[in-house]
Amino acid sequence: MNGHVAVLMGGWSAEREVSLSSGAACARALRDGGYQVSEIDAGPDLANRLTEMKPEVVFNALHGRWGEDGCVQGLLEFMGLPYTHSGVRASAVAMHKPSSLEVFRAHGIPCAESRLTTAAAVNAQDPLPRPYVIKPPSEGSTFGVRIIRSGDNAPPIGADWRFGDAVLAERFIPGRELTVAVMDGRALGVTEIKTNDGFYDYDAKYSVGGSQHLIPAPIHAECYALAVALSERAHNALGCRGVSRADFRYDDTQGEPGALYMLEVNTQPGMTQTSLVPELAAYCGIDFTALVAWMVEDAGCAR
Repeated sequence: MNGHVAVLMGGWSAEREVSLSSGAACARALRDGGYQVSEIDAGPDLANRLTEMKPEVVFNALHGRWGEDGCVQGLLEFMGLPYTHSGVRASAVAMHKPSSLEVFRAHGIPCAESRLTTAAAVNAQDPLPRPYVIKPPSEGSTFGVRIIRSGDNAPPIGADWRFGDAVLAERFIPGRELTVAVMDGRALGVTEIKTNDGFYDYDAKYSVGGSQHLIPAPIHAECYALAVALSERAHNALGCRGVSRADFRYDDTQGEPGALYMLEVNTQPGMTQTSLVPELAAYCGIDFTALVAWMVEDAGCAR
């Protein structure tokens, strides 16, 4: 197409800085691919700016609430602008972890035992046997995620919790962290993520040297194939479009082959050249410029 692409980035979610990095990287790659690119730091005037610019396609590099949960997708549908990544329904369901877990279980995808509760209830009584994980129902980049272990004396939800009253509690799965990139409904491969302390939190994700990515993941062939199959099944069950990323815990503490547990599907995965999805694409021979160009050509709109 090589036409006019508006790249949405920034916004006002907790993942603003991550989005700015993704958007800048994608804008550079699209220019290298011959596209006319306009960069937009998304704000309340987004509809007006898009009306003035008249792009042919919108590259959605927003992360977190408003940009990843169906809100901006609904705006773009209303405006009749083709956009990258998943549509309204898939974005909304994937972003709300309790809803996506229901979809996964209905399609035979194993997940850890979980319970949607409140901050007050968690502090009054453990919702699950320790160790367990607490997380906000609708945040990304591991914001608010904490492991509650036996012997912890502080209340699970402290004064620094800023994610609302709803809390998702999940049984803690020991073992290893795996992720799978899915492109056009087909998995590109499996990555194992290793961190210094075994917890893939915000610093481990985005700090230099915070994690190591092993491609292909050095796991039992049976579980590798299962991770691929479950990721494709989850992508299709949610109705995702374009590129998604499925995150797993792999419990091999009793030996291999171990047990896989789906954590979530990310419909707007990080898109710098060293992010997980571009790394897996490169492993398959798809360079970063070709990846973002394909995403633009794959853009869609229901209208």
